[in-house]
Amino acid sequence: HIQMARFNGAARVIATDLVEGKLAVAKRCGVDVALNARELTPDRLRQVNDGRLADLVIICASAPRAIEQALASVERGGTVLFFAAADQGTVLPLDINKIFWRNEVTLTSSYAASPAEHLEALQLIADGKVRVKELITHRFGLADAQKGFELVAQGKEAIKVIIEPQQ
Repeated sequence: HIQMARFNGAARVIATDLVEGKLAVAKRCGVDVALNARELTPDRLRQVNDGRLADLVIICASAPRAIEQALASVERGGTVLFFAAADQGTVLPLDINKIFWRNEVTLTSSYAASPAEHLEALQLIADGKVRVKELITHRFGLADAQKGFELVAQGKEAIKVIIEPQQ
């Protein structure tokens, strides 16, 4: 998301996470500001973003607190893109008047892609416009594949885990 934001002309990209290792990867991918999510408040966001909240918030975590932060971080007229599915039955109380009528925030979701979008993504990678090597945090042989799945399930340091069957 960081690299695509840059590719699509974002003037400033800010990333948040609870895991310092993931913030380090965000820095390698080109964010302007990397904040620990524990520090994220609307006031803190305004401090690092010229007095404004975010025009676009892409939420890649399904925790209710992360969703609340995303909704509090979007500027009037902005968009919150939900990229991570929440757990079954997750419900958030939303101030509908504040989100839609007072602030005119757009809520949308995306996860899958069309075949044409996959081809576009592969071309961006092939052209070096999106660098994926920085996202690979772990590699395992087939015999240790379970360790890779466990790392991903923990949601801590792992971003992309590659299973290399030939090893």
